[in-house]
Amino acid sequence: MMSMSNKKKVLMIISPKNFRDEEFLEPKDVLEKADVEVKVASTTKGTAKGMLGAKLDVETTVDEIDPADYDAVVIVGGSGSQTYLWDNKRVQEIVKKANNLGKLVSAICISPVVLARAGLLSGRKATVCRTDDTIRELKKAGAVISGAPIEVDGKIITGRGPEAAKQFGRKILESIT
Repeated sequence: MMSMSNKKKVLMIISPKNFRDEEFLEPKDVLEKADVEVKVASTTKGTAKGMLGAKLDVETTVDEIDPADYDAVVIVGGSGSQTYLWDNKRVQEIVKKANNLGKLVSAICISPVVLARAGLLSGRKATVCRTDDTIRELKKAGAVISGAPIEVDGKIITGRGPEAAKQFGRKILESIT
C-alpha cells in the first residue's frame, strides 16, 4: 500500500570512518525535530565511526539508493570524505541525478569537493573548509568560492565546517519546506 504522506525525506551520505560527528548529528537533529525523515547511507554497511567517537549502524549503501526517493541529498564532511566519498562514482551519480531532478543537493566541510567532481559547482557560489586540496578542487571545477559559513546557490547548499553544522541543517530544512 502506498503512503500518501507528504513527509519530507532527506538522504545523508557519510563515510564509514571519520565522518565529522557534528556535521552529521546537528543537521540530522534539526531535520528530525521538524518531522523530516532522515535516511543514512554509506559506502558499506555496518558500524560507521565519527572522528569524535560517534557510532551508528548503517543499513543502506549508496549502491541501494535512488535519489528520486528524496527531497534532498546531504554529503557529510570529515576526513573520511576524502578517502571514501570524493572519488566515489556512485556518490557522484547520486548528486548529479538529484540535481537533474531538481532536488536539493548539499555538502559540508571538505565534501563540497564531491559536488565539484560531479560537475555541479561550475559558476556557482560555494563554501568549503579551506585547505589547499579543497580550494584547488573547487577552483578547478569553476566554483566561485566564498568564505561564508553557509552558501546557498539555487538548489545547492554548501557549509564551511563543524561550526556551521546547525545553520547548515536549518538552511536545508528551510529549502525543502
